[in-house]
Amino acid sequence: MRYTVLGKTGVQVSSLCFGTMSFGGDADPHTSAQLYQLCRDAGINFFDCANVYAGGRSEEILGQLIHGHRDEVIITSKVYFPTGEDINARGASRRHILRSVEASLKRLNTDWIDVYFIHHFDDLTDLEQTLRALDDLVQQGKILYPAVSNFAAWQIMKALAISHQHGWAGIEVIQPMYNLAKRQAEVEILPMAQAEQLAVIPYSPLGGGLLSGKYGVNKKPPSGRLVENKMYQTRYGDPLLYTLAERFSELARSHGFEPAPLAVAWVASHPAVTAPIIGARNSEQLKQLLQCLEIEMTPELRAEISALTPEPPPATDRNEERTPHQYSSR
Repeated sequence: MRYTVLGKTGVQVSSLCFGTMSFGGDADPHTSAQLYQLCRDAGINFFDCANVYAGGRSEEILGQLIHGHRDEVIITSKVYFPTGEDINARGASRRHILRSVEASLKRLNTDWIDVYFIHHFDDLTDLEQTLRALDDLVQQGKILYPAVSNFAAWQIMKALAISHQHGWAGIEVIQPMYNLAKRQAEVEILPMAQAEQLAVIPYSPLGGGLLSGKYGVNKKPPSGRLVENKMYQTRYGDPLLYTLAERFSELARSHGFEPAPLAVAWVASHPAVTAPIIGARNSEQLKQLLQCLEIEMTPELRAEISALTPEPPPATDRNEERTPHQYSSR
């Protein structure tokens, strides 16, 4: 396992982060324990969670598994999405954040959460209120590093500016969606992260299973997120993506790789990425994904894979600036 620094924090994390969304859901406690031990045996010390995963059960199981060696692992959790029927049991208000972090600490059976994410931008709450609440939690030692997930680049920069202006603890880690089928992060989010020295732990490197080798134009497994989950069906509903899945699988196997670990290795090879988040429902899936650590992602191989999907246009939409056909360059 390779280790890298988490942004500017000085904390060393494994080059893979394991997402525990399956704990208590697709993976029962026994299977979750097997997955956790496989991760630890592979050298993974970085585990991603959220208060809404399996209705809080994921946090409870993770809390049980880290007992006895809490100091050896870096864990995350999140707040924003509904945790109950009450109209205020959601969002990034100070009220919901402070109540949610206490519940997460209890479920995780820990005194602190290393990285605490605002899971989604809250249009109804003043961002200054959200950031002040996070800073208060840092001052109290309940969280160490504020973080955001599913934020646009401008929202992250606004958050950084507000925190800097007030002398509050700033955002240290971001969690965007990023995979071969969803490359929007390359336009502004990843360059911004490099410029601001933010850690990046992208989720969904397999595109919800699209790039696992199980999907094609006329190929679909009997179960899986893209088969059973309306949200994922919407996210990856474009028929062209199934052509991509088929072509990617062919390319992977022509190089002697399984598609799933190659998809993770492609995400990991972006210079802004700290650690892709991988997930699994069983040991066989996880063992296959861990093969990504053995793949040498050369510039030539990355370029060949990247050519399967259109490179997103630059933020200014002036694509000529990537060529010699422009006014000038500095």
